[in-house]
Amino acid sequence: MAKYHGKGGAVFLATSAGGAVGLCAGLTEWSIDSTTDTVEVTSFQDTNKSYVQGLPDLKGSFSGYWDAADDRIFDAAASTDGAKMILYPAYPLVSGQYWHGVAWVDASPSVNVADAVKVSGKFVAAGAWTRVG
Repeated sequence: MAKYHGKGGAVFLATSAGGAVGLCAGLTEWSIDSTTDTVEVTSFQDTNKSYVQGLPDLKGSFSGYWDAADDRIFDAAASTDGAKMILYPAYPLVSGQYWHGVAWVDASPSVNVADAVKVSGKFVAAGAWTRVG
């Protein structure tokens, strides 16, 4: 079983749903939450609770250091048709395994006199997402 260091993580982002994706400079972390909805369907006389499964959610977050030469995150957040995203856990070592889709992106800069300028954001699916690999 192959394991990889997180240093290979990458976020590729387009500034629109149909735009070309490029590597986001300065990011250091991303995560996806694909929790699936469940609905309780327990009936009288059941010996334990039972559930049926609904649709998986797709939302996540990213963070890192602001790069003045790369406005891609802020442009994506201003997009009126979403932004194409590709999230790699170990790029380029495992370039055939990633998540991708169109998302609504939020971006937030953070400035502190005793720290580097940072950027963080959240995203939610604006359509179907796929995990490749």
